[in-house]
Parts: sequence; structure tokens; C-alpha cells
Amino acid sequence: MFETGLSKTQIQTVALTSTAILLGAVWMARPSSFLFPLQQHEHHCRCFPGDDCWPSLEEWADFNKTIGGKLISTIPIASPCHDSFPGVDYDPDKCAQIRANWERPEFHIETTHSPMAALFANLSCDPFTPRDAQCIVGAYVPYVVNASDADDYRKTIAFVKERNIRLVIRNTGHDYMGKSTGAGALAIWTHNIKERSILDYTSAGYTGKAMKIGAGVLSSEAIEMAKAEGLVVVGGDCPSVGIAGGYTQGGGTSPLSTKFGLAADQVLEWEVVTGKGELLTATPTQNQDLYWALSGGGGGTYGAVLSMTVMLHRDGPTAGATLSFTEPSDKFWDMVKVFLMNLPAVLDAGASLYAWYLPGNTFLISQSYLLEGTSQDLQRLLQPTLKALDESGILYTWEGHDYPTFQDAFYTQNPKQDVAEINLGGRLIPRSLMKSNDSVDSLVDALKSIVDNGGMMATVCADTTHPPTFPNSAHPAWRETLFLVFLYTIYDRYNMTTNILNKQKVTNVLDPALVKLTPGGAVYLNEADNNHPDWPDAFYGPNYPKLAAIKKMYDPEDIFWGPTAVGREMWEIATDGRLCKVGP
Repeated sequence: MFETGLSKTQIQTVALTSTAILLGAVWMARPSSFLFPLQQHEHHCRCFPGDDCWPSLEEWADFNKTIGGKLISTIPIASPCHDSFPGVDYDPDKCAQIRANWERPEFHIETTHSPMAALFANLSCDPFTPRDAQCIVGAYVPYVVNASDADDYRKTIAFVKERNIRLVIRNTGHDYMGKSTGAGALAIWTHNIKERSILDYTSAGYTGKAMKIGAGVLSSEAIEMAKAEGLVVVGGDCPSVGIAGGYTQGGGTSPLSTKFGLAADQVLEWEVVTGKGELLTATPTQNQDLYWALSGGGGGTYGAVLSMTVMLHRDGPTAGATLSFTEPSDKFWDMVKVFLMNLPAVLDAGASLYAWYLPGNTFLISQSYLLEGTSQDLQRLLQPTLKALDESGILYTWEGHDYPTFQDAFYTQNPKQDVAEINLGGRLIPRSLMKSNDSVDSLVDALKSIVDNGGMMATVCADTTHPPTFPNSAHPAWRETLFLVFLYTIYDRYNMTTNILNKQKVTNVLDPALVKLTPGGAVYLNEADNNHPDWPDAFYGPNYPKLAAIKKMYDPEDIFWGPTAVGREMWEIATDGRLCKVGP
């Protein structure tokens, strides 16, 4: 683990002076269109640092005793880069280390507070701002409970309800929607709930191998346990993702999705503590509504998940291949059209792949997977694309490989993922766009416009059309999807104005090119524009009313809240950072 140089006492003490979180106004990435008058805060907003209702240091210490000393007060990870945070000295060597490691997901995972998507830290304490710039807790959660069991969950939920404090659920901070941090919030940090085991599972709908996965388990940890038994678990493209959290609860795309479906399609059980403080087991036959909602309806919304149990599948030899070419002329987009028309047959044959569209007219298939297939099979499946490239005279690079297991293919093709510093958008692209030459041309034009306007794209190409074993709340559009577009502009570490403009470009220019093609369509809960103007329909579709009713049943006091989460419309972030109820 990267060392910050902060002592254990500094990190864990709840006696740290709270003046740092009271310094100045908090600049927010999405300032609200309104600001509640100060005199109404007590009645309509969550209690905030500096308010009379905010717990004293003694009261925080008393709460800490009830949870066995698991309360951690936030010391911003970049504080050695500045002079102003109480108890931390400026240290140029430590600051250089922090800057060198900043893009690594693993660096943020081990902290209690730092989101990988720097936009949501809102320059509170940034390693790339000048030494004399502010370093405050600001948009970070000021306190965290290092949870280990349901009792910690219950006591934390009870404390925030009693004190009217905002609650946040955090595991790794691998989050593009801003759900894993929050000004003035107390967080349940699930990262150290690492229990996992492989089971022989029997139920009315499934008999076979399964894995029980604690809330803090990373995808890589689950993958390794499954591999040791000759099995695979459906996990994300980024090994650092917390598999039981927002990833699976938000649907969960995977290199194995063509073969087995979304991550949400694998779930057999959830262990969850609700907003009422009840520890429940949710399955397709027990607390079915809660099971349905958690399996694709979003994380940190209906309750705090303690564990999930998912189906496992047999591992096997896996083929992989990469393809790349660059062509400055419009012949590039002719080749893209051939590839798109080739794609349904590739997925129907059991493959999945990741294709990139980059500035300079560069196309790249960086990863592809065919479980129980060979590289020759992949080459045959993509032959229409390769033939068109040969006939066009465009130079390209093709490499096929055969791996003994899926995991070998996964880690060889996907060795490192540093993907946090981006301004994100995206869309699910339905198979129906492949039905006519005109609709394919329109799709190619839309992709071209995104690149021409400074955007970059990755597409997750997998067949998610097969129905799940058990009904779940993943957006119905997944069952008609050909691929997911993950589009973005690059986050600028040194110019927040540029980031604001680039985020607006995603919302107003890049995303609309695909929205126009897919009216009434959908986005992926975990990889989309958090400012999407039609977010309930785009994120949840026709499931939203039912999901909202289930939330009200299990979380009647709106303890769980997050940007773009079900129930988000009931609360808003005020301009000073506090969470306030919408309306009088």
C-alpha cells in the first residue's frame, strides 16, 4: 500500500480538530439551481459541519465507542502537498509520490475518502493545485465507519437518523456518478468486509457452484478464488471494482456477458441492512421485491449490502485477439461501418470484445474473448472486417492468441486500468440500428461526430439479450443491446474551467448525437453522464416507478441517497455542499 506518511493516530483519531471542514465555501461540480436560505437548513437539510446540530468532538467520540473504535476522521490524502491542513506538514517528497500515484485506482482504493473521479473531490485538497491553495475536507466525507458487520451498519444508520446526517456508502471509490463521497456525510466504508467462500448451492431455480462475496471484495479477489477451483465469476473489466457494490447492483457489464449475461443476472442472494435497520436476506423467493430492486436498480439506494451470493461457471480455454488500424481519410469510417455490420454475427457466436474509436481516426480492438473457442475462430468471425481492410489497402495489425483459461486471457489483454480522470457520457446502442443500411450510416455519422468534436469512445460489445434466470431490474434496454458506448473527454488536472466546459460538451454535444438515434433509449447506470437531463428514463426506464415504491418501503426516511440514484429527485445539493430536501 502507498504510504502517506500520516501516523495511525492521525488517521484514526476522532479528536482531530474539525476546523478544516469549516473553512470557506465548498465549490461543487454540479451547483444546484437554488440555495436554501440559512434559516431553513435546520428543517429541510441534513445537518452540516458548522451547524448547531453537528455533533461535538465528544459526541463523535461517544459514537466511536459504540462501534468499537472504528470511526475514522478524514485527513485528505493530498494534504502533504499543502501548508494549510491542521496537523499535517508540507512535504515535497511525499507530494511527489502522491502525484506520481494519483492516476492509479489502487491508490484511492486504500483511502477512506478519495474518489477516483477527481471531479467529485471539487478541488477540496488537490495535489496538483499550488502549495498555498486550499486543503480542506470540503467535498470529502468528514467521517467514516470502517465497517465489518451488520451491527456496524445498524449503529451507523441509527446515528445518522438520530442526528439528521447525510449517509454515504463507500467501498473503493471507483465511481463515475459521485455516489461514494459527499460533503458533511458519514460514510459506511465496506472495503474491509472481505469474507468470500465457494458453495454448493441449491434453490428452486439454480443448483450448482456459487460464491458468497462480502461487500468489500474486489473483482480481482473474486476472480482469483474462482480460478483456483476451475471456475469463473462474472466481474468487471476493471479488476479494482468492488464486485458486490454499485457494479453488480447497477447491472454490471463483463467480458463474460455474452456467455453468461450481466453481473446482476448472476445474483442468487443479497444480505442487506435496510433504512429501517433490518438485516434481511433477499432472494428470488424471499423478500423478492428487494432482490429485484438490488439486482440492477442501483447501489446505495434501498439498503447497505453486506454480501451477495452469485452463480459460478466452468472455466475453459479462451481465445483472444487484438486489431488496430489508423486511416486519415474517410475510408476509416467505411471500415467502421463494415465492422459494425459484422458485429452481430461475432456476438451471436459467443464472443465479446472492446472496440475503441480515438482521435486521429484510430480504431482498436484492445480485448476480445471467446470462451471454449480458438483464435482461428475469432479470425473467422471477424473475417468480413479483415477482408474489407485487405481490399482497401489499409494497413492493420491483427494478433490472435489462445489461453488455457479465461483468467489468463483477461489479465494478459487487460493488464492495467487507469481510467479515473475523464468526463464521462455513454449510451446503449440497440441491435435494431443494424436492420437497415441507412440506420447503420446514421450510427457511423454519430460516432464520427463524437470524435470530430473532441470525444473519445470505448464500446463494450457483448450479447446481453438473453433473459436472466431470475427477473431483475436491469434496464429492459439491455435485452436489446448490441454494445455500450462509453464516451469521454479528458479531465484537466490544472484547469477546472476546462473540465466544466468539457462536461457540458458531454451533456450538450457528444451524448445527444447518440440520444437522437435512440429516442427513449438507455444508459448504463455505472458509466454515463451524471448530468443526463432525462436521467430517470435513461437510467431506469419503465422500472422507475416500481423501484421508487420499493425504496419507500425499505427506506421510508430517505437515509440512502445518491446522484442519479432512485429517489434522487427528492433531494438536491445546495451551493454550499449540504444535502437539502426539494420543495418547501
